[in-house]
Amino acid sequence: MTMLPEWFFFSVVGLFGLIIGSFLNVVIYRLHTGRSLNDRSHCLSCGHTLSWYELFPVFSYLVLRGRCRSCHSFIPYRYALVEMLTAAAFLAAYLNFRGLTFLILDCVLLSVLIVVLVYDFYHKIILDELSIIIAALALLIVGVETWLVGDHISFLLSIFAGGIATLLLFTLWYFSQGRAIGLGDAKISFGLGMLVGLTGLFSFIVLAFWLGAVFGLILILLSTRRLRQLTLGKMRRVSMKSEVPFAPFLIVSFILVYLFEIDILALVERTLLAIL
Repeated sequence: MTMLPEWFFFSVVGLFGLIIGSFLNVVIYRLHTGRSLNDRSHCLSCGHTLSWYELFPVFSYLVLRGRCRSCHSFIPYRYALVEMLTAAAFLAAYLNFRGLTFLILDCVLLSVLIVVLVYDFYHKIILDELSIIIAALALLIVGVETWLVGDHISFLLSIFAGGIATLLLFTLWYFSQGRAIGLGDAKISFGLGMLVGLTGLFSFIVLAFWLGAVFGLILILLSTRRLRQLTLGKMRRVSMKSEVPFAPFLIVSFILVYLFEIDILALVERTLLAIL
């Protein structure tokens, strides 16, 4: 029996990620609106019900040039970005392949995290049910790992790591009175902390704050008066007091540590050695 080439599996996982990303767009848009996920997709401007050939992930967006076929209004680019982001996340999970069971669980977890990321970015809130799902998936993944290895101590240490992550972010939320981060960030950190474990906890927390700081500085630089003049004042003024959701940085940091095993201390050490 001829083995299928690696690129075939890579393509299948990427395509499946695009399809799931299209579904996640529906979930994000209809979450907490009372609308059923079974309703047909339609244009948000004119209500035109989308045909099957208008629903191909990314491809339909490109063919339609980002416009509705009926009223020609712009389709938010967020839809294509979510589809591509989901495909990229699934491919990252595949590159970290540990078996089919873990691949499926990781992809489900990443799908939930993408919903959290986009929903928090637009609405500045993390729904409790999503935090519970993340924690449940983390317990399931760590539980399966423990069952396969037979090391019950590692399961307890993972829960301990999740508890530390939650305590750290909860403390920051409490003493900053919610100005630094939201309570929802502390809630999702339990499941994420469990999965990175004690060895990855430091890198997970520190990298999240680094990413947030860099993003904040970039926003401030991009909102300078000169750039606002070039954009005819359409860019909103950003300052150190502007509200920026923290969950996206937690999630990106988690993916880098969990799937790519980024170690901040090792990274800093290599950087210093290269400079010196």
